[in-house]
Amino acid sequence: MLRYGWPGRVQGARMRKGDRRAGLSGMFWIRLLGMALFALLSLRVALMIPGATLYPENWRYIATMVLAGAGLGLLLTPILTVTPLRWLREQVRAVPTEALVAGLIGLLVGLLASALLAVPISMLPGPAGQLLPFIVSVVLGYLGMAAGLGRSSEIYSLIAGRRKDARVSARAEGILVDSSVIIDGRIADLARTGFLSGPLVVPRFVLRELQRIADADDPLRRKRGRRGLEVLNRLQKEGAIPVHIVELDAPEAADVDSKLVQLARDRGWPILTTDYNLNRVAELQGVTVLNIHDLAQSVRPVVQPGEELTVQLVHEGKEYGQGVGYLDDGTMVVVDGARDRVGQQVHVTVSRLLSTTAGRIIFAHLSAAKQEK
Repeated sequence: MLRYGWPGRVQGARMRKGDRRAGLSGMFWIRLLGMALFALLSLRVALMIPGATLYPENWRYIATMVLAGAGLGLLLTPILTVTPLRWLREQVRAVPTEALVAGLIGLLVGLLASALLAVPISMLPGPAGQLLPFIVSVVLGYLGMAAGLGRSSEIYSLIAGRRKDARVSARAEGILVDSSVIIDGRIADLARTGFLSGPLVVPRFVLRELQRIADADDPLRRKRGRRGLEVLNRLQKEGAIPVHIVELDAPEAADVDSKLVQLARDRGWPILTTDYNLNRVAELQGVTVLNIHDLAQSVRPVVQPGEELTVQLVHEGKEYGQGVGYLDDGTMVVVDGARDRVGQQVHVTVSRLLSTTAGRIIFAHLSAAKQEK
């Protein structure tokens, strides 16, 4: 369950503090172990020097070497162990689960095949019988892993017990969700209709962005962020469509939009958004974009010039003599010569339509036959 507010921040701070303590404790023991190993190695090297133990004054040099080795171990152990392991962990996290599983299975199959061939190959005379088994193991292991990665989707689907048509598009596998479409809120209603054809994928960095907005000092931003968290929570509870919060990331990308575009390009997923700038950037890079604004525009009733409408005028227009009203779907209707009818319901005739990035605008004039006196 998603939580926000003061209690949630306190709990999160406690968890982060506990994680830092655990990390510091682990680092301490790793440094201590490295210091001991380097000290023992320095001692072994010092004792290998001819005549090192014959004279008492040599023990001072031996002790100096041991202390130098311990200090070197204290400094180098994190660089030699923790840093590579962190890098490896980030690389593994960036690999899709299906690719990781399929690659491992392919590697095991390749090594198994090399083990079966190792016995007859080892009987070859000379150096060939000693070197060829190792070479065959490396080659078959690599080929097996490459074959597994090439068929990762089919292998993972077979293991997961799901029947999967090879012609199913990437869109059915996941839809990347932007924070703007979550805050918008219409995604919850859209999920209930069944129009979305795949599970919603919310990267962890998008969730962190929502949490930052929910904790903002600006009350309007804070309200928007909390609404986004509530919408995401409702999507998970209703279960109309699967919602997966994943650890996927694109470390080379600087901002959230760039990370989303990079992930969408790498995995062939579309992006669900209401952000105009993200929409344009993603389309320029060949990424499919599902924009709820475009969908809303597409399902609005078609109005043709000459049709008559009934609209409630709510305020004056920018130009002299204009009155402005709105249809039930939010479409703006600008009526010429209706400034004095603001606050009234009038019958109008459509003159022309104007489509903009913000939506459609209908221009109309008062219907002569039905003007209300």
